[in-house]
Amino acid sequence: MSGGLVTFGETMGAVSADGIGPFAYAKSFSFGIGGAESNVAVGVARLGGKSTWLGRVGPDATGALISRRLADAGVRAIAIEDTSFTGLMVRFKRSGEFMHVDYHRAGSAGSRLSPADIPAGEVREAGILHVTGITPALSDTCRAAVFQSVEIALAAGVPVSVDVNYRSKLWSPLDAAPVLRDLVSMADIVFASPDEAALFVDDGDPLAGLAKLGPTEVVVKDGGRGCVALINGERHQVPALPVTVVDPVGAGDAFVAGYLADRLAGAGAGQCLRTAIAAGAFAVTVPGDCEGLPDRDELAALAGGDIRR
Repeated sequence: MSGGLVTFGETMGAVSADGIGPFAYAKSFSFGIGGAESNVAVGVARLGGKSTWLGRVGPDATGALISRRLADAGVRAIAIEDTSFTGLMVRFKRSGEFMHVDYHRAGSAGSRLSPADIPAGEVREAGILHVTGITPALSDTCRAAVFQSVEIALAAGVPVSVDVNYRSKLWSPLDAAPVLRDLVSMADIVFASPDEAALFVDDGDPLAGLAKLGPTEVVVKDGGRGCVALINGERHQVPALPVTVVDPVGAGDAFVAGYLADRLAGAGAGQCLRTAIAAGAFAVTVPGDCEGLPDRDELAALAGGDIRR
C-alpha cells in the first residue's frame, strides 16, 4: 500500500430512523456503518486511490459488517478484534433542518485503540497519514495513538492531514482546544469549519489563524458557502455546487476524501479543491455516511449537471 492513504479511528454501526419526525413515531429503520476516518478511506478508494483503515471492532455482527463493507468498498481494512462491543450511533431527523444523534460508544472496542496498535511500517510508507480530532477525544490511549502516529509520519517525511472534526458530545471546548491546537500545529494539511477553528485560534480570520500554527495547506469548509483555502501561501476560494440536499451526513468526510484523493494523485491545489467541493456536494444527495460516496464518473456527471448515470 505504499503511497496511499493511511488512517485509523472508530467506525460504528449506524441505526437511522427512516423519514422525518420524532423518534418515538419512527416506523422503520436502516442499518449501516459510519466513522469519519473510514468514510474518508472509502471516499478515496471510490475515487481510485489506495486507502488503508485501521481500528478495533467487537466480536459481534456489527464488527463483522464493518470489515466486510470497507473491503467491498475497496479499502484495505485492518480490523483488530477486541473483547468489547462495537460502538453504535442512533440518529433521526426531527425536522427537515435538524439531525439528532445519540452515541453508544463509552468503553467500546474502538475507544480501546492504543499506540501498540499503530503499524509504524504502514505509516512510514503512506502517501498521506490522515487523522481527526474525534479519535483523541475517545480515550487516553486513543489520544496517545494519534500523536504517536503523527510523530512517526513526520519523522519519515509523510504528509500529515488533520480534520479538526470537533464533537461536543465527546469533550468540552476547554478540554478539546489545547489538544486540537497541538495536533494542527503538527499537521501539513488541515481541514476545519470556521466554528471549529474558533475553538483554538484567536485570529478573527480562521484561515490565517490556522496557517500561523504551521500547516502549509489550510482548508476552511463552510457548507453551502463552499470553501476557502491557503495552500503554500496562495489563497483559493471555491463556491459550493447547487444540489438538492437529501442527507447532510458525511458531506465533510466526502470533501476531505476528494481533496486527499487528488492530492495523492499529484493534482494541483485548485483541482484538489474542486474535487473536494464536488464530492461533498454529491454526498448530500444520497442518504448514509459512506454508502453513496461517488466515483470519478459520477463526479464528472455532477459537474455536467447530470447525475443520473
